Amino acid sequence: MKTSSEKIARMAELEIDLAQLEDYLALLTEEIEASVEKEPGVLILHAVSVKDAPEKIRILEVYANRQAYEAHIQTPHFLKYKTLTAGMVRSLNLVDVDPIALSTK
Repeated sequence: MKTSSEKIARMAELEIDLAQLEDYLALLTEEIEASVEKEPGVLILHAVSVKDAPEKIRILEVYANRQAYEAHIQTPHFLKYKTLTAGMVRSLNLVDVDPIALSTK
């Protein structure tokens, strides 16, 4: 059972309307940069696309705890991203994951 102090991690699997991909990527980049800069509880936000399928985006999200995640989804920069990209996202699947080894350089 997870406690409120345990990290929250998930993998977001998105498919974006190809005609709007450039606009989506700009909004995603803006949101990720703001979240990492302004929110101490946002530990990792890494976005990648599937090789040869740029419309298939994968985002690894790691938050310090449940409270950090709940605070994140209420921030103005996240709400702007969700609102402006709503018509661009064809599908979204959020997969809760357990961190095994998280390392950056």
